Amino acid sequence: MRAAAAGDREAFGELYGRHSRAVHGTLLARLPPAEADDAVQEVFLQAMKRLSELRDPGAFRSWVCAIARRRAVDHFRRRVDHEELPSDTPSNANTGLRAEAQQVLAAILELPPAYHEPLVLRLVEGLSGREIAAATGLTADSVRVNLHRGFRLLRQKLGIE
Repeated sequence: MRAAAAGDREAFGELYGRHSRAVHGTLLARLPPAEADDAVQEVFLQAMKRLSELRDPGAFRSWVCAIARRRAVDHFRRRVDHEELPSDTPSNANTGLRAEAQQVLAAILELPPAYHEPLVLRLVEGLSGREIAAATGLTADSVRVNLHRGFRLLRQKLGIE
């Protein structure tokens, strides 16, 4: 963290490697998937510029995820409406799997907002409960409760027993 703040690009690359999944999941819970992918880069560019503002190096993950949340809010403030391409456009051999993943993500986003980020961070980014707590600023117990309730509601929404 200190080396990255001093301008060491390799050290910042390591921070990116450790925390990009959490940032991506945070954005994916709030933005369309294609836009979340692009926004990850923008969040880390902003973080690199503002790294000297971070007082506690141990808080990097929650700090960079907070930048991601603000980035998502800003996205909708300056959003220009446009027509989305149909999601059933074949782009590769995994079209069925992609459609299923989009269906699950859409179902997650129909749940109460408290469950969006924890579920996406777990299911899409593969973060542990402890990592989700660090990324969201929630306690480990809150994450556990939100995941349990969120999974229950998601199974109901998808018709899975």
